[in-house]
Amino acid sequence: MLENNPEVMTRLATKLGLSPELQFYDVYSLDEPELLAHIPRPVLALLVIIPLTPAWDRDRQAEDAGKGDYTGSGPGEPVIWFKQTIGHACGSIGLLHSAINGPAADFIQPGSDLAALRSRAIPLQMAERADMLYNSVPFELAHKSVEEVGDTVALPPAGNTGQHFVAFVKAEGKLWELEGSRKGPLERGSLTDDEDVLSPRALEMGIERIIKLVSDAGEEDMRFSCIALARQT
Repeated sequence: MLENNPEVMTRLATKLGLSPELQFYDVYSLDEPELLAHIPRPVLALLVIIPLTPAWDRDRQAEDAGKGDYTGSGPGEPVIWFKQTIGHACGSIGLLHSAINGPAADFIQPGSDLAALRSRAIPLQMAERADMLYNSVPFELAHKSVEEVGDTVALPPAGNTGQHFVAFVKAEGKLWELEGSRKGPLERGSLTDDEDVLSPRALEMGIERIIKLVSDAGEEDMRFSCIALARQT
């Protein structure tokens, strides 16, 4: 299990083949400009680790109820989504979702492991795509190269409990919520050309929607960690 911190995720992204022109930054606040000023804009992706509270769990189950297997594939697919079948890999899959979708994909280095994973994934259906990732030695080695960076002790696979990594990306003018334990990618709404994933509207449709669910249910303050992918300063 990986820590959601800039050092770990930047190292993993670079190891897989994302350009060193990009790096992850801590997000210390969602609404205080002085605490966001260190992050270059536009932000290309947000990677968040969120505790599965009862309110969020109920919302997820209601949203996924009745949905069949995800059938997206091919070059017309707006985002490339991976179903998670690898234990302890939710952080790595969150990083993958952040790096291969939206504008971040333009920073994938040709010939890299990340370029190969993206290219191979595009034509595959959900199960084939999951199997391809499961059997990817480069992905496994990249994960293992950073799994001991940080202070987190790995816990048993949590299933639908514990902490969940969620990536928020902008693609084709939409905000997408990407998590390997859901039924597929979730389109959260439209963004204008000048709105990135850290813009007020993207936050409202994304992480703040989850925060509101928890608050409206009267649950305890939700502790989460958020990092942002953007250009190097």
